[in-house]
Amino acid sequence: MVVDVATELRRLEKQRCTGVLCAGDGAFHLADGAITAADCLRTTDLERLAIAGGVATAAEWQRAASGDPGRVPVLPRLETLALLSVFDAAYFLLATPVVPEFRSAPPHWLAPVCQIPPRVLLHECARRGDPEAEPWPAELVDRAPVVPVRRVRRRRVTLSGGQTEVLAAADSRRSVTGIARHLGRTSYGALVAVRELTAAGLIEPPDVIPIASEPMLSGQAAVAVTERRQVLPRRVRQDPAAPPQSWEPVDRDVLVRLRAALEELA
Repeated sequence: MVVDVATELRRLEKQRCTGVLCAGDGAFHLADGAITAADCLRTTDLERLAIAGGVATAAEWQRAASGDPGRVPVLPRLETLALLSVFDAAYFLLATPVVPEFRSAPPHWLAPVCQIPPRVLLHECARRGDPEAEPWPAELVDRAPVVPVRRVRRRRVTLSGGQTEVLAAADSRRSVTGIARHLGRTSYGALVAVRELTAAGLIEPPDVIPIASEPMLSGQAAVAVTERRQVLPRRVRQDPAAPPQSWEPVDRDVLVRLRAALEELA
């Protein structure tokens, strides 16, 4: 039986494990079953988010990561960015068919700052929608350049500030991941903006990436690919006429802390 990342996270939460869950091109860090940090090669790392957001200088961040936290971990804004970073990485890692591997390890240095129950993380990733949504599925986030259209068909297009930034950063070479890192934003946020700009006729749909460019998979990973729709059900938008889905209640403590951090940013 192939165990997917979501199932393994639930198990680790139940058993209150501490360590690192490797999942493809990223990993989840856990302490007593709670997720304290996550990284993915397709997303903007927390260091870039923190520096771009004015939370810490590069030197301060390096000192904190090496064991001399100083003032960095006590900043409310850091918790907000840490939460966003985890949700960002998880959206892409959970959508990738891989065989996760867990190893025990000391808690991540961000453990006092960020504590997310896996059930809350899985709820949020499901709420964000289908990672396979066309024409920009999550698998293309770092593989296809974002190309602005040469001629705008509509006479008037209203853009948000975030969409304007993403469109300005689209230079026909950067991928969604490249744009996110350039702007110091999350890859998920940039992906949503690119999807919206494509729907508005301002971004070209991506070219299809040949299957031959897919990396070679191990035997277990290949099995995971064939069973992907079983272990990672496709998330679709809820039909307005259908009865509402039943969700587990969101962890109130996480919401309270996130709200307090957002108020600090305002």
